[in-house]
Amino acid sequence: MANNGRRSVKAKKGPTIGTGGHGRKALEGKGPTPKAEDRPYHKAHKNKQLAERSAAKRPGAARGTGARSGPKGRATEEVVTGRNSVVEALRAGIPAKALHVAIRIEMDDRVKESLKLAAERGIPLMETGKPELDRMTDDAIHQGLVLQIPPYDYQDAYELAEETLASWKRGHVANAPLFVALDGITDPRNLGAIIRSVSAFSGHGVIVPERRSVGVTASAWKTSAGAAVRVPVARAANLNNTLKAFKNMGIYVLGLDGDGDVSLPDLSLAKEPVCIVVGSEGKGLSRLVRENCDQIVSIPIDSAMESLNASMAVGISLYEVSRQRAAK
Repeated sequence: MANNGRRSVKAKKGPTIGTGGHGRKALEGKGPTPKAEDRPYHKAHKNKQLAERSAAKRPGAARGTGARSGPKGRATEEVVTGRNSVVEALRAGIPAKALHVAIRIEMDDRVKESLKLAAERGIPLMETGKPELDRMTDDAIHQGLVLQIPPYDYQDAYELAEETLASWKRGHVANAPLFVALDGITDPRNLGAIIRSVSAFSGHGVIVPERRSVGVTASAWKTSAGAAVRVPVARAANLNNTLKAFKNMGIYVLGLDGDGDVSLPDLSLAKEPVCIVVGSEGKGLSRLVRENCDQIVSIPIDSAMESLNASMAVGISLYEVSRQRAAK
């Protein structure tokens, strides 16, 4: 039979079970089974989150303290947790906003003393449930006691220097302005010890950078042994710019370093307005800070000792400056 030039076309069969690629995604499966710590419903996931929160706490903070962050990561409120830490903070006279005590807390000598010290200082006592204490401390071990520390009220570094210079020129301050600036120091105990030395040798303030630097924490308060009440701590938005401004104001900038060009006993600028800059024990002064110093001063030490702790170096330097100023 003629087909009039047309080719016969066989109808295609429809997809059959197991062919045609339908259900390919289902056949591929969901990949390897996630680790237990990556499954939101698993206990290991919660433990991982707790560990990450603990690790994210501010570096250098003392054991038993933590900070809650505000805008741009700046600490807005600090808490001291645990019975030993709280009672020690209260004994040291650290400023406190409130003492939170767990409901139906089991009393011991530390709790009793904490309540007594807080009452004597007029610190509000707040009876707080455990869930709220856990939230305040990011699930740290608090033993039913949490002390809230208000943010430290930092002065402006330039304003502090300007006011001190003006007071000195008017005769309201006996000694020439004497400041200590910190470059890359992150340990609050170092800051506390430096504040204490500045107070002991009639210094006028401590300058700390806003970034990558220690702040006045509960640990710093405690180490200062109360000197933080008497010695102002000022913040510098940019330490190098602040040091340049100090030099323009007539304040000599002296950097402490083991490879200094002037030995501390030979220092001739002690009686002038001075800002002593100290770097971290490991890295020392940063390059730019070093370049902005009028002199680099070294402390003579035994060759067997590579370097001194930052707070110790500051204490020795302040003593020498004070000694030279007294020898009029």
